[in-house]
Amino acid sequence: MLAVALTGGIGAGKSTALEAFAALGAATLSCDDVVHELLRYDEEVRDTLRDRFGDEILDAHGQIDRAALGQRVFNRTEDLEFLESVLHPRVIRQQRRFREQLAASSDPTQICVIEVPLLYEVSAEGRFDKVVVITAPAKLRWERAGDRIDEREERLLSEAEKVRRGDYVYSNDGTLAELEAFVADVTARLRAELEAEE
Repeated sequence: MLAVALTGGIGAGKSTALEAFAALGAATLSCDDVVHELLRYDEEVRDTLRDRFGDEILDAHGQIDRAALGQRVFNRTEDLEFLESVLHPRVIRQQRRFREQLAASSDPTQICVIEVPLLYEVSAEGRFDKVVVITAPAKLRWERAGDRIDEREERLLSEAEKVRRGDYVYSNDGTLAELEAFVADVTARLRAELEAEE
């Protein structure tokens, strides 16, 4: 099984590309979805963050309010680093569990694709066989992501450096059909690589 990381900047279209990989039979996992689940359902995470940041990050139901948490941490480097120290090890464990479950399946998939927005920032690329980078011009990413592109961008590796490091790179400034065609081409190449190794 080939483990593929899917990464790129905010608003580049990673989630859409992940859906396209899934439609072609790849097993897929979104680290953003894992983080959302941890913040919503993991009581240890909730209690740890509440101890650090107080009740102001909770909603009326006692759940973590992601918007309030974001406002609290993203202008404060120390608080953001604390949040990441809580979440990242759990996300990595979930990735590992996902891959182990796939490998143990009676009919394992050939390709698993994991969307990892901070792949290079947390030096995680070594855990994958290939890296797919989805990029887009800054103006277009701003149009797609709006206020989700903020000071966080300053902490991220540049788009140019991500492009330089990726095994497969796509500039997502065209149609959905063009993105899907790129994903289909990458999938075909990955399968051909697997067949060549057999």
